[in-house]
Amino acid sequence: MKALPDMAQKATDPELKKGFLTHLEETKTHVQRWRQVFKMHGTAVKAVDCPAIDGIIEEADEVAGEVANKAVLDAALINAAQGREHYEIVRYGSLIAWARQLGRNDCASILQQTLDRGKITEEAHDARGRQGNLRAAS
Repeated sequence: MKALPDMAQKATDPELKKGFLTHLEETKTHVQRWRQVFKMHGTAVKAVDCPAIDGIIEEADEVAGEVANKAVLDAALINAAQGREHYEIVRYGSLIAWARQLGRNDCASILQQTLDRGKITEEAHDARGRQGNLRAAS
């Protein structure tokens, strides 16, 4: 969530900026769902770092710092967003399966909402990626 405002600021395409800011608002809803799942377990919410996501963000920052062409910069930012979203989708799928195995369909259904939203976001990133890569190549 911390990276999205930076990505929006770096983006040069207005639609891409808007997409990152919209995703930031959606992510706040995801956090609320996580709080709900933790509450259902009677567990305190504890934020943790994710080295995989951190690596994707670091890579995007490095690429963004090296790129002068605005279209290429936007394409690199989209690529980072796609990578992050793909990773999240895989993780949510696993968490949902584990919740169901543990008989926690209540938690699984909450996580499923986030997974469903993530798949929609992924499709939007993929569409932007195709457009961005075409602009960057021209």
